Amino acid sequence: MNFLTRLKILPRWIIATLDSLILFHCALFGYLVRFNFELALIEQYDAIAGSFTFMIGGLLVMQNTRSYEGIVRHTGFRDGSNIFKTVVINFILFLFLNFFHGNFLNDRFLLPTSVLIIASLSSLFMLIFYRLLVKELFVYLKNGILVKELKNGIIFGAGEAGIIAQEAIKRDSKILFNTVAFLDDDPKKEGKNIDGKRIYKGIGDLEKLAQQFGITELIIAVRDLSVKRKNEIIDECLRLNISVSIVPPVDQWINGGLTAGAIREVKIEDLLSREQIILDNPRIHEDLQGKVILVTGAAGSIGSELCRQISHYEPKLLILFDIAESALYDVEQEFKENHAHCQIKVVLGDVRNKKKVKEVFKAFKPQVVFHAAAYKHVPMMENYPEEAIQSNVLGTKILADIAVLAKVDKFVFVSTDKAVNPTNVMGASKRAAEMYVQALNEYLERNHKSYHTKFITTRFGNVLGSNGSVIPLFKKQIMHGGPITVTHPEITRYFMTIPEACQLVLEAGIMGEGGEIFVFDMGEPIKILDLAKKMIQLSGKKVDSDIKVVFSGLREGEKLYEELLNDFETVKITHHPKIKIAQVLPSSYHKIDGQIELFMNLVTKNSENELVSHLKVIVPEYISNSSRFGVLDRLN
Repeated sequence: MNFLTRLKILPRWIIATLDSLILFHCALFGYLVRFNFELALIEQYDAIAGSFTFMIGGLLVMQNTRSYEGIVRHTGFRDGSNIFKTVVINFILFLFLNFFHGNFLNDRFLLPTSVLIIASLSSLFMLIFYRLLVKELFVYLKNGILVKELKNGIIFGAGEAGIIAQEAIKRDSKILFNTVAFLDDDPKKEGKNIDGKRIYKGIGDLEKLAQQFGITELIIAVRDLSVKRKNEIIDECLRLNISVSIVPPVDQWINGGLTAGAIREVKIEDLLSREQIILDNPRIHEDLQGKVILVTGAAGSIGSELCRQISHYEPKLLILFDIAESALYDVEQEFKENHAHCQIKVVLGDVRNKKKVKEVFKAFKPQVVFHAAAYKHVPMMENYPEEAIQSNVLGTKILADIAVLAKVDKFVFVSTDKAVNPTNVMGASKRAAEMYVQALNEYLERNHKSYHTKFITTRFGNVLGSNGSVIPLFKKQIMHGGPITVTHPEITRYFMTIPEACQLVLEAGIMGEGGEIFVFDMGEPIKILDLAKKMIQLSGKKVDSDIKVVFSGLREGEKLYEELLNDFETVKITHHPKIKIAQVLPSSYHKIDGQIELFMNLVTKNSENELVSHLKVIVPEYISNSSRFGVLDRLN
């Protein structure tokens, strides 16, 4: 790249040698000052011997303070502190040696006191000065000689994170970012300076500064910036064609210190994430600690994150159950490396395999079940409805029935907003599963009042970055130069982060008393077309001229918008303002049990129309949209 990045860090022995030479010459300088630079008055042997002794003493002290181990170009306060300790200890050492030598061995000091004071003060100055000189030389070379390669930029955030980011940028010669100013929302900081750079208020002056300094980049470095404000800043930068980077959350670098390499480009997930929802309920720990917990779909996006979060609550045993061998192996390796404190058991199996499921319950006796295994890809399930029904409906029934026989305490079922007024096989299959576990819970409450498994359902929207979701698809299309395919200009979706979704599942697990369907306040729906355009802009490209957006038409079973409640459902509030309960009358257990049992016979017939038609009987609000199964609605 440039010669600065190729310069090697000097070995410690060279730094120690340079420091030693400085100590020696500072002592000689002390003799010269002591005798007014009149060489005739100086005993050469005494001066050289005294200076050499001062240098040896300093070297011995350096072995203790390790002041020569710092990287010179990155000299900071700690390095200066170590040098100060070296000089002070060396000064005290020679005071003691002078006292001992003058009183017990000879009537002369090893080093005259005046020479010792001058040598100590001058060496303190020179040891720090040459380090700072080298450091500033690197900054000068980076900002001066290489000015043509540098990009003028602004740091948003004049607090601790902003200052640390500035220092990290200055230290790293590979980062060609020249900070020309700081921005901050705090009016008290306006007009002040950091490292010689002026602080301006907010983003009101950004356009003027961009024109004045030719700004091409902005780094967001604020510890607790709201998502709304972050979006405002990024929207303004995109309008001005300024690329945006962000300092990661403090907890990701606080222990190791921030490096310039950790400052990353803004991702679309940063803009879609909402204010963090804190579900700090000590009962989660109380409910999960010391228990055997089974997670199905443990290798998937939601299942694997559930396992990560559960591991922090000290379960007795965490069973990771999934059918995907490669993904399950990856999760197992991750747990061995990052969650070794948690005892796990990896089980390769299918929830549709009743024999296998029974073996798992018999062998490990789980007390809590989180059921996240499911087929979720809408167009794929339109093509393979028998797979959706077998996995999402029959698999859930098998697991739930065996959980009851095994006297599991709680069974938390992970559902989706696509189960609400479903227009596709996947959503309808999840709604049928919801109906079954809710009806089963109501049946157990009526017939086994003393003790029974509590069935709880959670329902939420799309999760950011999950396997098969729209964001990874758009990223791949942008990487290949486009076009980005959007099914419809008006299509909208709710989004939430995977950790948020899993927090909800855990919270529901301890909050639920059985039979509830928990729904989450998903915030405002996002227009997918706007999402696509913003992702193009964040990649540094322009919409249409660089990457086009094309409309491919709604896919089979796809809805224009998702809902969190059916038309006949109402909500009940909980202790958490973001979590509500959908109130819907449970179906008759015997009726829905018989209806789902019928699926087992229909699956063997290999008739897709019969399977889907029966699914529409179980879920009467299921009306196919843009699907070949729409004809069944007219027949019914």
